Amino acid sequence: MSLVRLNIKGISYSQTQNGAYALILNEVDGDRKLPIVIGAFEAQSIAIALEKEIRPPRPLTHDLFKNFADRFDIVVKQVIIHKLVDGVFYSSLICERDKIEEIIDARTSDAIALALRFNAPIFTYKNILDKAGIYLKVNPKKDEEEDSILMDELVAEEIEASVHESYKDKSIEELHSLLDEAVNNEDYEKAANIRDEISKRE
Repeated sequence: MSLVRLNIKGISYSQTQNGAYALILNEVDGDRKLPIVIGAFEAQSIAIALEKEIRPPRPLTHDLFKNFADRFDIVVKQVIIHKLVDGVFYSSLICERDKIEEIIDARTSDAIALALRFNAPIFTYKNILDKAGIYLKVNPKKDEEEDSILMDELVAEEIEASVHESYKDKSIEELHSLLDEAVNNEDYEKAANIRDEISKRE
């Protein structure tokens, strides 16, 4: 079976499952998206890894794993989403130590959080993408699941726009102060929004 490389398109709050987030993976050489529902903690960990400028005061669980692996010369070479059963994605970490390769089972959300920290590529099999991949375009013939994922992204964009509007009247100094406060309080989602507003002005 042929492998298809994926990258991360974004994370949006899921309107279909309370407290869950939709992680959207994008086919590198195509237009299909692979939506995966993940928990709030994993979404936060992935968001922090994506936002290179935000450093938590203490290592999160995935940071701890990375530090542990670095200490013992273990490298995550790639992540493969290898199975889809009843809507649940199964993944493997392909690791290497002393030129010996090992395959470790992992939840997809954890695997992707680690892939980001190791700069490891993310793959899935073509048959999984054929089965679960979608095109995020407005189409009345889409089924209910595809419509809900599309709605998740639209709602996320609206929330992002309203967040930027609320920081519009703040000065750069006030924004930096709010950013430090958000990081100290480990509110990384808020910190990412503030950092985006600062980046727009600088």
